[in-house]
Amino acid sequence: MELKWLLCVTLLALGILAVQAHDMDEDNDADDVVDIEDDLDDGIEEVEESKSETSSPPPAPKVTYRPPVPTGEVYFVESFDKGTLDGWILSRAKKDDTDDEIAKYDGKWEVQDMKETKLPGDKGLVMVTRAKHHAISSKLSKPFVFDTKPLIIQYEVNFQNGIECGGAYVKLLSKTPELNLDQFHDKTPYTIMFGPDKCGEDYKLHFIFRHKNPKTGKYEEKHAKRPDADLKTYFTDKKTHLYTLVLNPDNSFEILVDQTVVNSGNLLNDMSPPVNPPREIEDPNDQKPEDWDERPKIPDPDAVKPDDWDEDAPAKIADENAVKPEGWLDDEPEYVADPDAEKPEDWDEDMDGEWEAPQIANPKCETAPGCGTWQRPMIDNPNYKGKWKPPMIDNVNYQGIWKPRKIPNPDFFEDLEPFKMTPFSAVGLELWSMTSDIFFDNFIICTERAVADDWASDGWGLKKAADGAAEPGVVGQMMAAAEERPWLWVVYILTVALPVFLVVLFCCSGKKQPSAAEYKKTDAPQPDVMEDEKQEEKDKGEKEEEEEEEDANEEKLGSDADLGSASQEEEEEEEEEDRKPASEEEETVNRSPRNRKPRKD
Repeated sequence: MELKWLLCVTLLALGILAVQAHDMDEDNDADDVVDIEDDLDDGIEEVEESKSETSSPPPAPKVTYRPPVPTGEVYFVESFDKGTLDGWILSRAKKDDTDDEIAKYDGKWEVQDMKETKLPGDKGLVMVTRAKHHAISSKLSKPFVFDTKPLIIQYEVNFQNGIECGGAYVKLLSKTPELNLDQFHDKTPYTIMFGPDKCGEDYKLHFIFRHKNPKTGKYEEKHAKRPDADLKTYFTDKKTHLYTLVLNPDNSFEILVDQTVVNSGNLLNDMSPPVNPPREIEDPNDQKPEDWDERPKIPDPDAVKPDDWDEDAPAKIADENAVKPEGWLDDEPEYVADPDAEKPEDWDEDMDGEWEAPQIANPKCETAPGCGTWQRPMIDNPNYKGKWKPPMIDNVNYQGIWKPRKIPNPDFFEDLEPFKMTPFSAVGLELWSMTSDIFFDNFIICTERAVADDWASDGWGLKKAADGAAEPGVVGQMMAAAEERPWLWVVYILTVALPVFLVVLFCCSGKKQPSAAEYKKTDAPQPDVMEDEKQEEKDKGEKEEEEEEEDANEEKLGSDADLGSASQEEEEEEEEEDRKPASEEEETVNRSPRNRKPRKD
């Protein structure tokens, strides 16, 4: 019991200390004052300092940055580790149909280190300014032609300041004689647009390609279906994320974020609008006949309004059974002028009109059931039926919902290989954003998945490893959280101490049974002898109960016979005396050592 009380007192004391620490922390935050004269705080600080000196955590493993090197054939690769924009062309174009003040592509681009980088020397392309048009592009080593090999485009994005409204997508600019990167703008033809985009609470991951109509020669944008995955984290966690698009010659595609598939599908089935138009369309010249009846139900023409149907009956009527409450003040208004109100000194009756005191609730009505003219409350009218309408019946002339007839689509075509898109020869970023310092890095365009994976491992993989090495462990995160929220110490203490307390309680609270060795060499009754004595006492008790029942029955019989005769009572007493010796003899025999059970060794 002393151990239980000790554990209870210990837990209580720890909880009180933790709560006091939390209250002290709140006081310090509110007043921004440190009580250096508190002996308890000094003692705690000394203990914490000694712990930090003696048990400092081991330093985190250092990750050294090395510029990634492609391991296979690539069409484009850029890591920005040279620290310059060599090979990139800034646009000097203007947007059409826009005010001259904001039409220019005058947003700034720079090659910088990431703000909170864990890899010194790892540089990237940063969109420095906000609320401006930005456009920059670079040529591929050779144009990409869609034939028998897949297309893989991959790059990294970090929203260092989060993102309010803006995009971080790339455009693969179509190979055309008119392509001029110096005049790259929003209308410049592209083959594919891919990457993240966000405005408000709409989080997108675009995959759009421009498909050429083989009959008309016109291009139409085809948008991939929205992914089912939740994309919000990629825009808000301020971490570097890896975006990958894999487009295969069999028309299948995959979209990956951090090497995890978040969307997939087929160019023929999962784009909007579809690549191929329908074989048939509705005839634009077809018109619905004037006698076409689309009504499934009609009012019953044979129905007649009942004679007792009163359409003029009101929905509500006054309750005739209502009685005005006693004490109702008919002559008192509900509101009166405030007697304490005074006209403002600057009140000008010529400008503001005649001044009137504001109205307040009549104080006389506070103790009365009501004031003013009493009116009967309104109740539902049991005779109200409303405007009569004939019941609805099935329309025997119903023909269904009319639709124009189908005709062959004059613009129909069937392109079974939408993968074979327009070749592209440059990659560009044409963006507008309300947030600055969007970080881009490690672009690669290739045809082999292994090459893209190696490039990702040497670039994004190093960033991920460095971030992981810099992050504290679980214990460190718990300690940091407790420093910000001291009440967590109570949770930690209870989480650790409570199970220990329960284990000790259950293990130490049971009664200890004497072992067989304690019965040796002693005159104390052995377990088998004690069992015999208990059985004898039980038998004796049962016999005494039987005798008491017989006595009660005999007394009842005696009272029913008007107490009986004296001789009969003497006979009953003699019989009782005869029974008692017999029972005593039986008890003596039962207690005799000869009748005891042998001791079990």
